[in-house]
Amino acid sequence: MSISVTWDRKEGVLVGALDGRVDGSNAAEFQSALESGIDAGDNTLILDFEKVSFISSAGLRVGLVIARKFNEPGKKFAICTLPEPVREVVAVSGFDQLISVYESQAQAIKALGSE
Repeated sequence: MSISVTWDRKEGVLVGALDGRVDGSNAAEFQSALESGIDAGDNTLILDFEKVSFISSAGLRVGLVIARKFNEPGKKFAICTLPEPVREVVAVSGFDQLISVYESQAQAIKALGSE
């Protein structure tokens, strides 16, 4: 099983809804799917993990690569709606210390859209 990304724009925020699982076997595919959906003019990105069943360290590494692209003045990045197994990996890895994590997509859009 792989990962798919469905893109949407809400209140000026690019939202990538993820579906599937990310591990070493599809991390490169995951990265190119994310990069192909982001336009040069996109300043705010939220990745919604609601339908992600599993993420490995390779998947987290992709998340960091994408987050770095939004680590400039005027750009914002966050993840949201983490299922418990994904939340545990994110917490154990310390990823949640580097990236903003929100309980829901609506909460993330409200926080990032208003900053």
